[in-house]
Amino acid sequence: MTDTVAQVKERLGIQEVIAPYVKLTRAGKSLRGLCPFHKEKTPSFHVSPERGTWHCFGCGLGGDAFSFIEKVEGVDFKGALKILAEKAGVQIEYAGGGAGKEEASKKDRLRALMARAEQFYAMQLAGTEAEAYAKKRGLSIESISAWRLGYAPDAWRALLEAFVAEGFSTGELLAAGLIKEADGKPGTYYDRFRNRLMFPIHDSAGHVVGFTGRTLSADEPAKYLNSPETDLYRKSEILFGMDVAKDAIRTRGFTCLVEGQMDVLLAHQAGFTNAVALSGTALSERHLVLMKRYSENLMLVLDADAAGLKATARSAALALHAGLRVKAAQLPLGKDPADLISEDSQEFSKRIAAAKPIVEFFLGELAQRESDPHRLLRTAEGIVLPLIAAIPSPMEREHFVQAAARALGLSSEAVRESLKRLPKQPFAESVALSAAPPKAVPRKPSELRSEQLLAVLHAYPDTPLAERVKSEYCRITEAQELPLVTLPESTLFYAEQAFGESPGEDAADELLHAFEEAVIREAYQEAVRNLRRAEGATDASAIESAQAACAKLAARLAAFGH
Repeated sequence: MTDTVAQVKERLGIQEVIAPYVKLTRAGKSLRGLCPFHKEKTPSFHVSPERGTWHCFGCGLGGDAFSFIEKVEGVDFKGALKILAEKAGVQIEYAGGGAGKEEASKKDRLRALMARAEQFYAMQLAGTEAEAYAKKRGLSIESISAWRLGYAPDAWRALLEAFVAEGFSTGELLAAGLIKEADGKPGTYYDRFRNRLMFPIHDSAGHVVGFTGRTLSADEPAKYLNSPETDLYRKSEILFGMDVAKDAIRTRGFTCLVEGQMDVLLAHQAGFTNAVALSGTALSERHLVLMKRYSENLMLVLDADAAGLKATARSAALALHAGLRVKAAQLPLGKDPADLISEDSQEFSKRIAAAKPIVEFFLGELAQRESDPHRLLRTAEGIVLPLIAAIPSPMEREHFVQAAARALGLSSEAVRESLKRLPKQPFAESVALSAAPPKAVPRKPSELRSEQLLAVLHAYPDTPLAERVKSEYCRITEAQELPLVTLPESTLFYAEQAFGESPGEDAADELLHAFEEAVIREAYQEAVRNLRRAEGATDASAIESAQAACAKLAARLAAFGH
């Protein structure tokens, strides 16, 4: 696989990879554009064709072509490799011989099978009860086509017989979750989906991985039927509609999480193209990680019945622990998003605009539903307080403590005391730990300036400016030669932005001046600490030496006007 990565990098310049997603313009030695990973009006996203790297000064993200595709398409490294290898026309070679190739071939075969199944169901839709139902729910012909809705025929083996005739094996159809083996009849198989409106489920890169089928029969106990877990379909990792919604989530700045597939389709049709839904499972840690790739803001728009509110509370607590900012929109009782959009899309828009932070949402909902003050307190203690406890920011947490106290007619101290008595939730702690970014280690000013100077040498080798910077660096640090360090991309981009195509003496003078001052100041601070240690030890010789060092460094600092 290492050879494949190298071949891809040789054939594809990073500009070719990024240009389809970001409009780039020349800015000195690099290219510049609006960052696709956060909202901004002034370009802070830079690309270096020379080094094959990118960096955003706004959000701090950066990397190479593979990391860019991972983030923008929401895939892992193997997924990014597959996308770029196809673009470069490179055949992926797996290390380790036959096993890796066999596994890759198996997955490719499954992907081809699922894509064919999507096509098969879509071709059955025209003129059926399934199409009539979709239109009755308010879906336009354009939406039905864009989302590739289909129909599973009302027959036991329609897909099975068609696909076996095309060369797919029953083993492959079982592995894809498209057929089932009859109970008590080994070797007898039938279609999993029959007489259902079919919703294809895609991963965030756009590959078909599963289906949800909505029954068209009144006596069918399972209203919705989902594909089982397969090698392609992991329910805890897939959000329905994410492949379509991810760009809108970035630009709008929040994910809109609704109840089901029909809610997503109608939301997109109404202009809310940042809507996604779960697929037959509860919200998971992996779902939250996927959401955070595109935005740290989450809007919950779930059903307003008791079950919907319970799901909203659980999802909100998990999301808050994972570091997302959470709001919720209030829906009319008995209405789901699809119902409301079909009846009055403007009303749905108003309710989204009026969404409240999750704690305020539940305080309002509970007050409306519970007239007895004592029961209101007990309910709020079980729902609202865990949400407050899940908020990472102490300042935000205190804000909602006071909001809860006002809404419930309590003192802030009483709310805080109740928060202390809440039982710990291990599952939430694991989400918080896995989602929390590593803390940055504080760095000395001289270290930062040193990196910036070394970046100038890296960006402009064999120039008079480079020679001058090298000479001055060694004089200031009293070193015989330059240190061997690996410079972060952000520092290299800094140098290119500071000096542009033609290095300027004024900018170099300013940087050298700042570096020398930082080195002297830090040396003076260390000399003062040495003096205090010597005085504490009553060591006359050490005191005299430390005093001399302090005086020398103080004189050098004075030359900088301090």
